[in-house]
Amino acid sequence: MKEITYVRGDATAPHGEGIRILAHVCNDLGGWGKGFVRTVSRRWPEPEAAYRRWHRERAGNDFGLGAAQFVRVEPSVWVANLVGQRGMRTVRSRGVPVRYEAIDAALALLAEKALGLGASVHMPRIGCGLAGGSWSKVEPLVLRRLAEREIAVTVYDFGG
Repeated sequence: MKEITYVRGDATAPHGEGIRILAHVCNDLGGWGKGFVRTVSRRWPEPEAAYRRWHRERAGNDFGLGAAQFVRVEPSVWVANLVGQRGMRTVRSRGVPVRYEAIDAALALLAEKALGLGASVHMPRIGCGLAGGSWSKVEPLVLRRLAEREIAVTVYDFGG
């Protein structure tokens, strides 16, 4: 089993050589514009456009909790839009929008894509920002779905 590598830095500048997939968690409302996705959009416009189109055309596709969309943004870099958040947190929200079972399902799809491409996976602490999740619950999912399948995973903590 591979270990997760933790680094300080910007996940939108994934370290290493070869094919890299940058994974992040999205909501199931089609909303994009706060948190980590703003950094993604500043670097590449394609993932946001693809996500919004995927949501808009959801009646005819697989969009929903647990789904994953893969967008190629550079010759050796892909972005994985993982739908792992029910709605968005608001002032009146009770509970958190993160859905661990959806993150788990999306990570399984990510694993298949990474294995197919021979790619490494790069991410912030997915589901733990605006989605309100706990890394102590997400990390075991990443280990089981990715690291146990010998997929190299790098988790970025912003700064440094």
